[in-house]
Amino acid sequence: MAECERVRLTGLMDLALTPDRAFRLFGPSGDRAAAEGWVPVFPTATAADIEPGTVFTAAHGERRTTCVVVRHEPPTSIAYSIVTPGQWAGLITVILQPVARGSTATVSYDLTTLTPAANDELRRFAAGYRRYLDLWQASIARRE
Repeated sequence: MAECERVRLTGLMDLALTPDRAFRLFGPSGDRAAAEGWVPVFPTATAADIEPGTVFTAAHGERRTTCVVVRHEPPTSIAYSIVTPGQWAGLITVILQPVARGSTATVSYDLTTLTPAANDELRRFAAGYRRYLDLWQASIARRE
């Protein structure tokens, strides 16, 4: 019987924004400005959508991912727990560091499939991770 798989992916994005300015782009609503098609839905009204414990969902085609903010340390780091039913669960972490030209974002995904049937899709995501980050970085750059 096939087993579920886990991947740990980390990549860097160079941003022409200071960590103070870039940080907002990695919050649920801030991502809306940077990531095309990203529309977070909050099940309860929230004044601060980036405080730990905040829950939101986001659609990816037919799938809906549930996210929970687990860490929020402006302007340096934010982390989300995520679950996409039938696919995978894991942790997304973003750490921002200042550099001379703006900031570097270290983006990490630690994902485990919830069923062996999702292993191939997880492998495809892992294989395309650098391209995924490049597209995200380009989307941010268009809005800087």
